[in-house]
This record gives sequence, structure tokens and C-alpha cells, in this order.
Amino acid sequence: MERRSFLKKAAVGATAGAVAVPSFAQTNPTINWRLASSFPKSLDTIYGAADVFTKRVSQLTDGKFNIRPFAGGEIVPALQVMDAVQAGTVEIGHSASYYYFGKDPTFAFDAVVPFGLTSRQQTAWFDQGGGRQLTREFFKDYGIVNFLGGNTGTQMGGWFRKEIKEVKDLQGLKMRIGGFAGRVMQRLGLVPQQIAGGDIYPALEKGTIDAAEWIGPYDDEKLGFNKVAPFYYTPGWWEPSLQLSFYIGIKEWEKLPKAYQAAVEAASYEAHVVMQAEYDARNPAALARLLKNGVKLRQFSKPIMEACYKAAVETMDEEAAKNAKFQKIYEPWKRFRQDQNQWFSVAEVPIQNFMIGRK
Repeated sequence: MERRSFLKKAAVGATAGAVAVPSFAQTNPTINWRLASSFPKSLDTIYGAADVFTKRVSQLTDGKFNIRPFAGGEIVPALQVMDAVQAGTVEIGHSASYYYFGKDPTFAFDAVVPFGLTSRQQTAWFDQGGGRQLTREFFKDYGIVNFLGGNTGTQMGGWFRKEIKEVKDLQGLKMRIGGFAGRVMQRLGLVPQQIAGGDIYPALEKGTIDAAEWIGPYDDEKLGFNKVAPFYYTPGWWEPSLQLSFYIGIKEWEKLPKAYQAAVEAASYEAHVVMQAEYDARNPAALARLLKNGVKLRQFSKPIMEACYKAAVETMDEEAAKNAKFQKIYEPWKRFRQDQNQWFSVAEVPIQNFMIGRK
């Protein structure tokens, strides 16, 4: 009897103790943030990364940490998202770092540079190759912590009103093209234009620009570029991938409970993976529809590619010579790219080439 009585009391005590342990909701505050995106809601894949991210953060924190996403232009203009995070207008942003190339070309490494890394290589560099540490050290000067925010994969070479057969055909051409690529193309006589995604179609339709690049078939079809420019080029050598980023102000980041910081890290990875998967799944059918509707698919000639590569190397070498921040990332990044290209030439390229055209 005494033994049974003791066990009963112990069980009651244990139950009481368990009930007394504070829940996650009791020990963590309710936090409400706003997220400014650089992208329109109509582009559900690239804007959608913000939706994936914010929903997962809320789920991982039992609904205590809520982030409301806003499309480009709803709070601040699409190309001013990073400025809004810096100023504290919003706590978090979702954008492409090369949009801020004018502040410092070093931002491009957090997104993509011409003839740079593919999607998988870029993720490997950021996550395992030192990219996170290098870019976060750079972003400190702007009061921001950067996180993976998705990747589009290799992009298309853009939409043109006329065929581009020779290097000289680029001279005087007004093209919407982002980041470092614009400076590279200037060497070849092209006139680059930095225009937000939602504003490209009217500029192309009115003839304000002669050509435009955005991402790839799925988004380009949605934006209707095929209606105003018949020639669709490949490859987008300026964007072998495009890594998007989430930006959080350092002060806001440091105020977050550790559990919320962990939720942000986990949610950013999920959004990053989902975006690439969605583009890979949706682009093939979109391209097929575009071709069926009369789009003329073209490939940049080897002379054009060689001229662009030469111009890209010269441009980046010149920047590294005068910009210590750029050089600090450029040198280890180049070594990583070389190693990756050697490995992929052994493992990935042969099987891809073999499988092309097979059923």
C-alpha cells in the first residue's frame, strides 16, 4: 500500500510539474513586422518566396512572429527595398542585391555576376564556400544581415525587337539589363537601363527600350514580352543564376529571441529551395507555349559570347583594382568558380549532354 501511495503521489507531482512548464507562447513575445518586396504579386514564383518565408516563420513560432509581405511599390519603390530596411521603414526586405550596384558593385556577389556561378554553385559558395561570411561582412557597413532568398536558375538572354547576329548589332541598343551586366555591355556599345520588373513591358511597348531581359519563360510569358519583341535569346550569360536575398536590419535582428532567429534561418532556406524548384518545374511548359505562339528562339553566336566574356573579365578586373571590398570577395570567389567548373565538367556536363534529345 505504501509503495502504491508513493507512486501515486510521484505521478501527481510529475504531472503538476509538467503543467507548470511555460509554453512557447508564454515565453516568447508577439512580434509583427513588415516585409517590402522588389517584385509584383503577379509574378507568383519570385514574389512567392516572400509568402513561403513569412508563412513558415509564423508556423515555426506558433503564430507569435508574424511578417506581412508587401509587393514592390506598395510601401516603397521596387528598387529601394534595401534603402527602406536601412532607414527602418520596414524591418525586412526581399530583393536582388545587384539592384544596388550603383552604391557598390560588390553587392553583385550576393546575387550574380556575369559568367558567374550556376544556382547550385552559388548556393554552395554562399553556404559552404565562404560566401555567407564574406557578404555579411560587407553588408555590415549598411546595417543589414543578408539571408538566402531564392534562386531563379540560369536565365534567358532576353527579348529583342531585331535579331542580334554580330557584336556590332549591340551598338546603340537600349536594353533593360540589371547589375554588373549593364557596365559590361556598355563596353560593346549597348545603352543599359535599370527598370523594375513591373515597368519593363510599357517601356518595351513604347519603344523607350529596344530589348529587355527579365528571368525566363514562366515569368516572361506572364509579363507579355513576346507581344512586343519577337526574338528570344539564350543564354543569359550575365545571370547563370540569380540569388535573391532577404535583408534584416542588424538592430532588429539582434533584438529577436534566439528561437525566432532560428525560424528565420530555417524559413529562408525553405523559400530558397522552393523558388528554384518552381522555376525548374514551370519553365519548360511556358517555353513550349511561347514557341507555339510564334516566338523566335535564338542563341547568341560564339563571337558575341567571346566578346562579352572578354568585356566581363576586363570590367571585373578593373573594379577589383580600385575597390578593395570588391577584390576581397572577387579573388576567393574566382578560385571557387574554377574548382566548380572543373568538377561540373566531369560530373554534370557529360550526362546532361548525353541526355539532351533523348526520350
